Amino acid sequence: MNFDFSLPNVDGRTVSLADYADQQGVAVVFTCNHCPYAVAYELRLIALHNAFAERGIPVVAISSNDAVQYPQDSFDLMKVRAEQRGFPFVYLYDESQAIAHAYGATRTPHVFLLKREGEAWHQVYAGAIDDNYQDAGRVQKKYLAEAMEAVLTGAEPALGQTDPVGCSVKWK
Repeated sequence: MNFDFSLPNVDGRTVSLADYADQQGVAVVFTCNHCPYAVAYELRLIALHNAFAERGIPVVAISSNDAVQYPQDSFDLMKVRAEQRGFPFVYLYDESQAIAHAYGATRTPHVFLLKREGEAWHQVYAGAIDDNYQDAGRVQKKYLAEAMEAVLTGAEPALGQTDPVGCSVKWK
């Protein structure tokens, strides 16, 4: 599967997967501004990025929703959201929805953890961030964090896939 992307970031730069060639992995998260599930996970994504980016696995957030039907997911409002929340990670806009289709994203949020092996990227985990979107304090299984730790130790994640929980991607 081809995981490449080259998308505009909320800071005006274009960001591509090639920009992460020196990283051990990348946690690609399809998300958006309006979905209550995505909003509930924002602070956890910030914490994951802060805990793992310097260790070699940054978070890359991508919004692919149709901004015509859901204006709150527009690129301009993505910029506002990223600034309001202080996102330390990139927040990319997939206006054509080509990247969401290529990855097979179905929900917001929907995570795809990629591991770098030589010159190629391989998916090692896909699905939910953890097992409790409603209450971070009641999480029992930290699916993404555990998969990221496994990548950093050279192991395969215990779980390769879980069912993503969230709003459906808003297709054009």
